[in-house]
Amino acid sequence: MRSASAPLAGCDRAARVLKRIPEPSRAVLAQVFTADRQSIIERSARRRARIRGVLDHLSIQCADIAASAAFYDKTLATIGGQRIMDFGDTIGYGVPPMPDFWLGPQTTGQGFRESHIAFSAPDRAGVDAFFEAAKEAGVEVLHPPRLWPEYHPNYYGGFVRDPDGNNVEAVCHLSE
Repeated sequence: MRSASAPLAGCDRAARVLKRIPEPSRAVLAQVFTADRQSIIERSARRRARIRGVLDHLSIQCADIAASAAFYDKTLATIGGQRIMDFGDTIGYGVPPMPDFWLGPQTTGQGFRESHIAFSAPDRAGVDAFFEAAKEAGVEVLHPPRLWPEYHPNYYGGFVRDPDGNNVEAVCHLSE
């Protein structure tokens, strides 16, 4: 594995992000940004499938990111969680190598803050089935299931708006 402080070839933005992240998270992220990034994601997805929970990741909007980050930095450390990634003004927490709880700025409404809730599907057919059931329930479609290569090559997800207005997703990280 490359040193966390070594520049990552072709990843200037990744190197800049890594400089802002405290150790030991920096070493984990350096591994994520290396050539074997996809294999790490695959291993994590397979591990999640084995210990199968219903949630894949959860994002909440915060009025004061700095205050919320300070709170979660401290409280999640007590249960084995840590800050894994700062992605612009969004912060990802969890157990390395992949964040599963995200904080972001409040961008919608005055009282209501839209949440993004991603449910883990065992395979792509599960994503499709989740999406179809949501459509049958009459909710708003945000994005039909498809690959989202901007996240990673095997990220397959579909997005709908729940009855309360939250962005709800079913996602699978495994290749077909």
